Formats: sequence, C-alpha cells, structure tokens
Amino acid sequence: MNIHESAEDYLESILILKERLGLVRSIDIVRELGHSKPSVSVAMKRLRENGYIEMDPEGYITLLPPGDEIAQRIYTRHRLLSQFLEHLGVSHESAVADACKIEHDLSVESFDKLVAFAREHHLIDESE
Repeated sequence: MNIHESAEDYLESILILKERLGLVRSIDIVRELGHSKPSVSVAMKRLRENGYIEMDPEGYITLLPPGDEIAQRIYTRHRLLSQFLEHLGVSHESAVADACKIEHDLSVESFDKLVAFAREHHLIDESE
C-alpha cells in the first residue's frame, strides 16, 4: 500500500481523535495538527476520493477499512517507537517527536526486529 506520509499523519490523527473525542470533524484535525482549514479540507477530499475515509452530511469523519488499517499501523509504530526511545533514556518530548519522524520511513523488517528485541527485553508495553 503506497500512501504519502502526510496522508498517514492525517489518518493517524483521525484515529487518535476518535479515541479521544468519539466523533471527529475536520475542525478537530485543524486544531490537532495546526494546519489551515483549507489544507485539511483538501486532504479530507483526497482521502475520501481514495477510499480511506467517509464523511457524513454533518461532517463527521469515519475511517474506512483501508484507512483504519493504515492508521492502526502508523499509530502502533508511533507508540512502540516512543516507548522504546523513552526506555533508552530519551525524554518523552523527544521520543514522541522522533517516533513521528521514524514511523513512516522505517522498513517493516527493521521495525519487526526492533519490536522483537524490545519484547525479548521487556522494553515495551503493547497493551497501551
């Protein structure tokens, strides 16, 4: 599945906001990411056209299965990478920021090996 990093960020944000707020609208994404309303509107249109989200008449956004799959994958990577970096002694703020940078570019093979190592050494809590 080939999708741009910015689209992954939007999908991940929708997932996080849904967990936090229950219902998600474009304005929530604007506030969460700090992007302009027009930028978010264009991004939501593209995600809708590509079958990643749907929007109801009231403007509430729902992740469709392909969008949810991507969002879950990115969010899981983010959480596990953040935990791992914090365990290594990186501050929470830096760990979160660095995980955002790494989560998109790390190969599946490298991520799987990192997770296996972290599990073996009880460095991550996958229940979060």
